[in-house]
Parts: sequence; C-alpha cells; structure tokens
Amino acid sequence: MDGVIYNAVHYLTFAVNLIAIVVLVTGIVKAFWTFIKDAFMGEDAIKAISESRLELGHSFSLGLGFLIGSSIIRTTIAPTWNDIGQLAAIIALRTIMNFFLMKDIQNSKKL
Repeated sequence: MDGVIYNAVHYLTFAVNLIAIVVLVTGIVKAFWTFIKDAFMGEDAIKAISESRLELGHSFSLGLGFLIGSSIIRTTIAPTWNDIGQLAAIIALRTIMNFFLMKDIQNSKKL
C-alpha cells in the first residue's frame, strides 16, 4: 500500500510541476507576443514593456503557486525534519518572491 501512495504522490508532483512549466512558458510566450505586437504596431515602447511585464508577472505568480503546491505534496510522504526545513525555506522564498511580484504588478497597473 505504501508503494501505491508513494507512486501516486510522485506522479502527482510530476504533473503539478509540468503544469507550472506550461504556465510559465505560456506566460513568457504571451509576454513576448504582447511586446512584439505593441512595439511593431505603433504602440509606445514604454506601454509595450509595461504590458509585457504584467503578463509575465501574472504567469510567474501562478507558476510559483503551483510549485509551492508541488513541494507541499512531495513532503507529505514520510517527511524528515530535514525535508520539513527545506520545505519551509522553499515556501518562504517563493512566498516572498510572489509578494514582491504582486506588489510590482499592482504598482504597474496604477501607471
């Protein structure tokens, strides 16, 4: 029974990491497309950069959320104190990054 749970958690974390990668790559492509479209279609370069950064910021924030979830799921099977400490550090760093990312997005929307 433990092997089934271990395999299920392994495949679930793999799937969530894959979703995070898809979200990040999609955001990068959309941000690049938005910049190219705005820059070459006569839009102001500052506006093109701002819209691209917002697009990228939203996808990074969502991707970080998926990665945090994946880390939590991975730690649920037989965690050691070392695993819990690493998880806490990962969550703290990703949460801080997400906080400042969202703060930057909010500031960019005001402009």
